[in-house]
Amino acid sequence: MSDKIPVQNVTPPASKNTESIDLYAAREKIYTRAFHGFFRNVRMVGGALLFLLYFGTVWLNWGGHQAVWWNLPERKFFIFGATFWPQDFILLSGLLIVAAFGLFFITVYAGRVWCGYTCPQSVWTWVFMWCEKITEGDRNQRIKLDKAPMSANKFVRKLSKHTLWLLIGFVTGLTFVGYFAPIRELVVDFFTGQADGWAYFWVGFFTLATYGNAGWLREQVCIYMCPYARFQSVMFDKDTLIVSYDPRRGEVRGPRKKDSDYKAQGLGDCIDCTMCVQVCPTGIDIRDGLQIECIGCAACIDACDDIMDKMHYPRGLISYTTEHNLSGQKTHTLRPRLIGYALVLLTMMGLLAAAFFTRSLVGFDVSKDRVLYRENAEGRIENVYSLKIMNKDQRDHTYVLQASGLPDLQLQGKREISVAAGDIVSLPVELSVDPEQLPSSTNEVYFILQDADNNDITVKAKSRFIGPHIR
Repeated sequence: MSDKIPVQNVTPPASKNTESIDLYAAREKIYTRAFHGFFRNVRMVGGALLFLLYFGTVWLNWGGHQAVWWNLPERKFFIFGATFWPQDFILLSGLLIVAAFGLFFITVYAGRVWCGYTCPQSVWTWVFMWCEKITEGDRNQRIKLDKAPMSANKFVRKLSKHTLWLLIGFVTGLTFVGYFAPIRELVVDFFTGQADGWAYFWVGFFTLATYGNAGWLREQVCIYMCPYARFQSVMFDKDTLIVSYDPRRGEVRGPRKKDSDYKAQGLGDCIDCTMCVQVCPTGIDIRDGLQIECIGCAACIDACDDIMDKMHYPRGLISYTTEHNLSGQKTHTLRPRLIGYALVLLTMMGLLAAAFFTRSLVGFDVSKDRVLYRENAEGRIENVYSLKIMNKDQRDHTYVLQASGLPDLQLQGKREISVAAGDIVSLPVELSVDPEQLPSSTNEVYFILQDADNNDITVKAKSRFIGPHIR
């Protein structure tokens, strides 16, 4: 008896008519059509405010320096009236957590409004598409232009478009670098050839990054590169606002004459004009249902409402709605997940605000010298320490230094230290003790730093006082 399991080949024979399936589909260029509408106006106003914030803030001054300035060489970060140091980066972590839960909260409630209205990729892409329109014409003209052979007219139009793209990318990159190097000096040095080599590199890098992302990649960033499109479905529920087509009202689709009795023809309100597809920046057909490529920009809503107006049909064939509403059920605004995100968000905002307003405006570090101890001319045991005092405030301060922890402890060196706003002062100090007063060879001591004008500003640092071994 054989102990082998019989195997039979059941692979079907190859056929000459078998079609090969390509797992990679080449990108089809998307030609968006110009449109008007309420949501487009909202996006334009929001985009204008974001542009004003991004391009305008960098030019503001505050307290004798740039209002928002990430001074990496000196490790000082100015945000209007506050100065932050690397030790304050825990606040940055808190801010990122607040931003994350804020995004979760708004996504559960209103879907991908961040992507559609405020994401930099979307905002800059809309600006680049506007550049296309003014240089190459609207959708049909651009399609015709791309299919036409190269000519002087086509070359000039393409050159104008790419020049505008590069100009916007350059201004974007220069502004971004201006948050790390003072923008006024950067602009002058950049155009006179006096800027640092790294400044030219990073301005060029962000110019090309903006040009590539908003000009060439566009929807590819949203569909394939952005992680938000992947994990958004975890936050969606049937009460989340989404951009959706109402098939109960729209089907059956089909063309018809204006003001005709289309109901008698068995048709729905959708005239199958495909305007919703032509205005979509990611090239999807919203009538196919909720899709990962939809960024919630509502361009299809504006386009469809315009067609409904022309056909004298009610608006809202495509609208912001919920899955419950589409199925004829009641939409629940307040629900456990939304309330949970809101509570966590408010809690994190409160903790962040408390951490910000209670943070110490003076940093104080003490490090002991490598020499364990020495005996001075008076026969006292002496230890040497290095003090580093950071003034995180926007004004100058004078601090009074004291020491405690041992009997007969004497402090040699400066007792009053003046530190300019946003500056760091390092200085050596000595502590000495009568050897008869030392309780052990290793003892805890404390350095106390107090503001000369405000007794409420006091910081304490612990260190060690080393003496000879006591038998």
